[in-house]
Amino acid sequence: MKWSAAQYAVFEDERTRPVRDLLNAVPDTHAHAVVDLGCGPGNSTEILAARFPRAVVKGVDNSPDMIAAARRRLPQLSFENAAIETWAEPGPFDAILANAVLQWVPDHITLLPHLMERLAPGGSLAIQMPDNLDEPAHRLMRKVATEGPWAGSLSSAAAARTSLEKADWYYDLLKPHSTRVDVWRTVYHHPLAGGVDAVVEWFKGSGLRPFLAALDAHDQAAYLRRYRESLADVYSAHPDGTVLLPFPRLFIVATR
Repeated sequence: MKWSAAQYAVFEDERTRPVRDLLNAVPDTHAHAVVDLGCGPGNSTEILAARFPRAVVKGVDNSPDMIAAARRRLPQLSFENAAIETWAEPGPFDAILANAVLQWVPDHITLLPHLMERLAPGGSLAIQMPDNLDEPAHRLMRKVATEGPWAGSLSSAAAARTSLEKADWYYDLLKPHSTRVDVWRTVYHHPLAGGVDAVVEWFKGSGLRPFLAALDAHDQAAYLRRYRESLADVYSAHPDGTVLLPFPRLFIVATR
């Protein structure tokens, strides 16, 4: 599944706000080394570098397009093209940031304790994950996937996202490795100018990727047309043309 830095950045302001909120909750520390896992085009890495201005900052992402965009944006920083599952740098790190990425990575029960092991004492693992698989936009993309001539091609697309556990599960998993675990859930209402078309554009940069990647250009257009028609029954525009997109997100800060 390929990622497009340009498409992802269409709504950069809205996508960056949660990482600001997340890093504001990370305890102050004299950080020497920090890393941004799933750094994307570098918007989250930029916030991480500002939060820890004296630290050596590194970004990691499995998309060459995202890494290229991040290097253009932040040429003074180091970026590595690697998958989180196989990323092997031992650290120790004073902060590991994983913003809007671990929902694409399986086996949290093994992965998260392994990331905690790479923290220095007093370091924090900071995670933000979209928790929106039950929202209409996601339910409808799965429903449309089962109803068209593309059903066979899209039979496994929904499995690309990892279903999140409840907050209690993550707390219990991380507490034995932490001195403090902070877990919370926030529902943002992102204002998207452009009506329901803007909702489609938003998800073309994220949740729709595994569905579109499995289709040719003709079926992509047909799928998106039917998806848009379904969304129009759910997301109503305000008088100024803006749609408010409810977007639940799960946040975790685990400090070693």
